[in-house]
Amino acid sequence: MTALPRRHAITVMTGIGAIVAGLPAQAVAKPAAPKRPAMITARDGTRLYFRDWGEGRPVVFLAGWGLPSECWAYQAAELSEQGLRCIAYDRRGHGRSDAPWKGYDYDSLADDLAAVLEQLDLRDVVLVAHSMAGGEVVRYFSRHGGARVSKVLLLAPLDPCPAHKADNPTGLPPEMFEAFRTHVLMRDYPRWLEENARPFVTPQTSAEMMDWIRGLMLETPIKALVECNRAATTADLRPEIPNVKVPMLVIQGDKDASTPLETSGKRYAALAPNAQLIVYEGAPHGLMFTHIERLNADILAFAKGA
Repeated sequence: MTALPRRHAITVMTGIGAIVAGLPAQAVAKPAAPKRPAMITARDGTRLYFRDWGEGRPVVFLAGWGLPSECWAYQAAELSEQGLRCIAYDRRGHGRSDAPWKGYDYDSLADDLAAVLEQLDLRDVVLVAHSMAGGEVVRYFSRHGGARVSKVLLLAPLDPCPAHKADNPTGLPPEMFEAFRTHVLMRDYPRWLEENARPFVTPQTSAEMMDWIRGLMLETPIKALVECNRAATTADLRPEIPNVKVPMLVIQGDKDASTPLETSGKRYAALAPNAQLIVYEGAPHGLMFTHIERLNADILAFAKGA
């Protein structure tokens, strides 16, 4: 998927009160500290849902096109037990975040990322971005400088210049992307998901896992899908990639049917000044679902490295 590419107790208050009244003062539990709200407010007022697990160096996960933060479930659950603070948020229009009518361009999405980092006061951050989210990270560095970020991991990034241009002969004609939005997304997105689910994963991926992934993506409004696809396929991020001067790790499979390794992962690795590329043999686009153990180990090593 181009950039295919969501889970009574009845209390008798008088009895509780009598029990508490009979306890010594030191035995009465203190009220729990108030929890942080699970919403970030973006610059335009859009509310962005996030989850925040663990302690240690903050790792912020950005999901790919059409996917909510829940797609990182297998990374956050394990890595939060390995000394990392795992924060994943829903892009606007995805998951439990607000779905406004506008604001799906890369500038707005990069500003949303800035709002997450600033309102949680995160520093020394490792960003982990899948597919089109790589563009959000690049644009964040262009617009905000990236002072809060120490490392970037791009997972199966989308081609930074998907459309055909005179200096980009491998790109696809822009009218093909517009036809996809008009005749597929706006007509029968569920069918397209069904037809493209298998290439997104591996032959060993269970039918149940595929159903779960499709379910996550079917929750995303068509408006958000169309506008995010437009933002990703009309962008030319090649001049901006050198702005990401922090260490960058690019991970991609050589069987990625959504975005070819030659024009995506390898292109990012060549344009970023401090990048390393790791190729997973036989791996598809949905690496967070198909290569959980290996990917988690690579994220952990990268995040905890100097």
